[in-house]
Amino acid sequence: MSMLEKNVLDFSQKTSQYNIAPHSQSSRMYHVELEDSALKSFFEKTRSIEVQELEYVPYMRYIVSGILQDVFGEEFTNTLQQILQDRSTGGYTLGLDDKQLTADEYVIFSTALTHLMGQCNFDAMSGKYYARFTVKHTDESDSYLRQAYRLFTLHTDGTFVDESTDWLLMMKMQEENAVGGESRLLHLDDWEDANHFVNHPYARKEITYKAPSSKNVDQEIKRKTFFYQDGKPCICFIDQFANPESIDEARYLKDLSSSMENDRNLIELGLPVGHLVMVNNLFWLHGRAAFEPNENLHRELLRQRGRFHV
Repeated sequence: MSMLEKNVLDFSQKTSQYNIAPHSQSSRMYHVELEDSALKSFFEKTRSIEVQELEYVPYMRYIVSGILQDVFGEEFTNTLQQILQDRSTGGYTLGLDDKQLTADEYVIFSTALTHLMGQCNFDAMSGKYYARFTVKHTDESDSYLRQAYRLFTLHTDGTFVDESTDWLLMMKMQEENAVGGESRLLHLDDWEDANHFVNHPYARKEITYKAPSSKNVDQEIKRKTFFYQDGKPCICFIDQFANPESIDEARYLKDLSSSMENDRNLIELGLPVGHLVMVNNLFWLHGRAAFEPNENLHRELLRQRGRFHV
């Protein structure tokens, strides 16, 4: 049984520019389809804007966001904001497949979309407000992010930085010779053992988080595993970077992770090239299934994460 009652609001909406409908793989999520002519209009209106300009001039990120809103309407913005902030859902996918877009166009579109939701956090790993990274056959990184044949366990982002990470966007830009590697998602309210771990004595004890060198973050952050927003529990957790101070704390975190990984409500989401998933990082956990070995494996992802508009 879910930890909280799932009082789902219906955010379905169909216009001449877009269609927002329940997701085929999850009753918690929505899928957004954009009408071709409207999307073409957006890219025509942003053709003179370069990605470097978005990187160097922060207000230009809101300029492209405003263009996206002008094309699809304020109701489009309002509905996606409501989906992302509503506890009963908090997530959607959006497809740009079969549009033959360039990498720069993916960055421009995702930037426009995220800035309808809020402000992007600085991504120290890339030194920008977004990150692009690849997953391939061999890797010598110091985290599971790029290690293709290892389960990337469920976690939330932003555990080792001192700013809020309310939402996360991940977009699949390229993929070749990939079998497996599905996006794994679990809504906190669907986790069957949630009550046990939320009410545990260690649930609100501060845990020290330290990032590996590849993240380019030197500071240590102390965070509680569970905290409350609007009277409902939220979670902050990643197994790789948590540094507990005792055997009992370590056992609590290991048992928590194992419970989530084996929960029957965990979703393995198929995300085609050109699709993105955006979730509320406060109550959705995410990870990645292992790939099947292939020497020619290649996947390129784009990540943005940040805070809601105040």
